[in-house]
Amino acid sequence: MSKDYLIVSKKILPEYLEQVITARNLLDSHEAASITEAARMAGISRNTYYKYKDSVFAAENSRSSRNAVISMVLKDEKKALSSVINCLSDHNTSILTISQSIPIAGKANVLVSLDISAMTCTIDELAANLKKLAAVRKVHLDAVE
Repeated sequence: MSKDYLIVSKKILPEYLEQVITARNLLDSHEAASITEAARMAGISRNTYYKYKDSVFAAENSRSSRNAVISMVLKDEKKALSSVINCLSDHNTSILTISQSIPIAGKANVLVSLDISAMTCTIDELAANLKKLAAVRKVHLDAVE
């Protein structure tokens, strides 16, 4: 977790921070047509909404969309990609996209985007397990959010 964030009980925070989340939810669900309407319905000013909208989030939303992008170089052999997919599945990741190049010179480049919110290990452990596969020549973690 980043050192810029804290997990704090809402019991000790001002009520308007929770109202900012309420206003955002009203906008996301289209129950409010504008920020002005959402702020009014939540009981806060537009200024309060704008001041805190990018800084206040509900705890259950913080893990719901963890994504990672991994690039790999695989040997050009049968079941190479299948072994990678099985490894990803074994670690409870959800594959969002896979892009594989045409194999040239005995190798193929693969780019995989993953939902890692339910992953059963760390991203470094996943990369290490992918590297252990016989068909995998190289693994690079491109991005994590």
